[in-house]
Amino acid sequence: MGPLSGKTALVTGGSRGIGRAICRQLAEQGAEIVLHYNRNRAAAEETAAAIGAGVKLVQADMSSIGEIESMFAGLGDLPLDFVINNAGVWGNTPMGSTSIAAFEAMVNTNLRGPFWVTQCALRLLKDGGRIVNVSSVAGRIGVAGGRSLYGATKAAIDSLTRSWALELASRKILVNSVAPGYTITDMTDEFFKDPAMLESAIKRQPMGKIGTPEEVADLVVFLCSEGSRFITGQSINVSGGSVI
Repeated sequence: MGPLSGKTALVTGGSRGIGRAICRQLAEQGAEIVLHYNRNRAAAEETAAAIGAGVKLVQADMSSIGEIESMFAGLGDLPLDFVINNAGVWGNTPMGSTSIAAFEAMVNTNLRGPFWVTQCALRLLKDGGRIVNVSSVAGRIGVAGGRSLYGATKAAIDSLTRSWALELASRKILVNSVAPGYTITDMTDEFFKDPAMLESAIKRQPMGKIGTPEEVADLVVFLCSEGSRFITGQSINVSGGSVI
């Protein structure tokens, strides 16, 4: 039993990294988890096994509207209390050499995917429910190294967050986003496996450390809790002060 007992959360990209931490911490508070994954079923099953009972696995490619709609058709009339839009991709899209395929893959996964998930989820999401979007500080600052498109998709997520908060207020649905800074996950492991890159990143952190998935998940859980009952339309940094 816990403060979220009797609640159900859909977490996209829940098999690894930040998504896995979110699933585990919501479950620790008593919530039942609908864990979405794309390709890595083994990782999803590993996460589900670590959580224990009360986990339902669902699969979809977040860049495909058809697969998202099929995923929700498979959920039937399952009532949801929380929708956590966490799934996303990152990578280089340098100006002058980005292909149409690379552009569409990032925009479709990082922007169209959360939009369509939320649109499909609204018929299941209870009045008074919560939507939490995982954004990034890259959406608030200029980003070099060919990451402009990634930053643009995350800025768009923050914009959707503000607009959805207004649009869904009549149903008492709260909509917020969390914006991680540097965080060590499976997705960023390649970036940080270079000791020089890791040291350089740490030196730029006011608190002298890189973030963890659990620190991001802590905020997501709070935004699903009763303590956040009058907070909506906000995008909150989880960056240790690296972006203020």
